[in-house]
Amino acid sequence: MSGLEQLYQQIIMDHAKHPHGTDLAAGEETSHQRNPVCGDEITLALRWDAAGDRIADVAWEGSGCSISQASASLLATLAEERAAEGEAWTPEELTALIAEFREALRSRGAIALDEERFGDAAALSGVSRYVARVKCAMLAWVAAEDLLVRRAGAGS
Repeated sequence: MSGLEQLYQQIIMDHAKHPHGTDLAAGEETSHQRNPVCGDEITLALRWDAAGDRIADVAWEGSGCSISQASASLLATLAEERAAEGEAWTPEELTALIAEFREALRSRGAIALDEERFGDAAALSGVSRYVARVKCAMLAWVAAEDLLVRRAGAGS
């Protein structure tokens, strides 16, 4: 295992053991996603800024393998970092990021996640080589996508 692979594995394990964004509150609009293959479950909320046009925060709770838990934590961390930098995502930006994440994870290792765009979540790039684990890594991202689609539908 290369030094980079070891670092990525450590990032995933750290986020699985010490997850970020696990402060889901009662009454929030959530998306609940379940991976029927392995039993992973994630319930996720997108929290919007005061104007309602940008994602200020991601909160979640769930259970399952370290990959699904780390992926949700990494998504929450990425949202938090973007908001702290004054660059919180618009729905369109998050939708594009989810599509890029999905493409990389479905590439079977051919496409690596860009560290500039994904930060520590780029550690999940290696998951793409293990088809059975892709759904685990995608769970939180699919929940976020579901909330974005519902919000867009409500606005029509």
